[in-house]
Amino acid sequence: MLPLLCLLAGGSLLGLSTNLAKLAGEVHLSPLAFLCWSIIGAALVLMTVSALRRDLPPVNVRALKYYAVSALVGVAGSNLIFFSAIPHVGASFVALIISLPPLLTYVGALALQMERFKMMRAAGVAAALAGAIVLAVGKFSAPDADGFWILLALAGPVLLAIGNLYRTLRWPTGASPDALAPGMLVAAALMLLSVGLLPGFSLAVPMHDSLPLVLIATQSVVFAGMFLLLFMLQKTGGPVLLSLLGSVGALVGVPVAIFLQGEAAPEGLMPGAALIATGVALLTLGKTKSERR
Repeated sequence: MLPLLCLLAGGSLLGLSTNLAKLAGEVHLSPLAFLCWSIIGAALVLMTVSALRRDLPPVNVRALKYYAVSALVGVAGSNLIFFSAIPHVGASFVALIISLPPLLTYVGALALQMERFKMMRAAGVAAALAGAIVLAVGKFSAPDADGFWILLALAGPVLLAIGNLYRTLRWPTGASPDALAPGMLVAAALMLLSVGLLPGFSLAVPMHDSLPLVLIATQSVVFAGMFLLLFMLQKTGGPVLLSLLGSVGALVGVPVAIFLQGEAAPEGLMPGAALIATGVALLTLGKTKSERR
């Protein structure tokens, strides 16, 4: 039951995270500033928990490399893409495409011989890919379509899939999820702070009222829970099950964006979502059957 509980809780936090990013944009909090300060807050929360449990992140060459690569593809790079794209393509579209990593992770696992080819799982990949194409075509055909941001948003799931595979393949020997999660977030915070020092970027937080600070604090708690659950799920369920976080996130994030934030539903939402859901179901069912044999 532990992997399932981690999947449901972590996916729900992921869906909530995309909607918080949309709210941050509405109070003029830049994607970089919102992500950076939220990651710093989450790192402080998890580092405190790690210290209280006397299970601090290991510090050696292999662990530092692990934190850096995991942070780049799984936190700083992918989330900066998603948070920056949300004002241009909508939180519902981003929440939907975050459900694609299971398919990309499975393809990568096949290429790296971490998985054996199964027809049912391959059919799942094909179905979900078709769903992604339906959503992308629908988004491109909209009158106010922004092709650059649509394509950039679609690159985010690729980074997440790379992160899923890398964390499993390079997991430091003997390290616990409680120790690795804050190490990765500290590395991501340093990367984002470095970007904020470059010309043309800013980490400024609007101080006209308390709402931006409330959003950052809320996102910090969401990130802390989400990334801790991510590492627990990675350890207990493996990279393909882990990548289903995005599918659960879509189930939470899309309705919240449409019904609570008043977003228009993306073009092709129903057929695209149905194809992606079918693909994820086939992928999961194929995994379950192969494990029972």
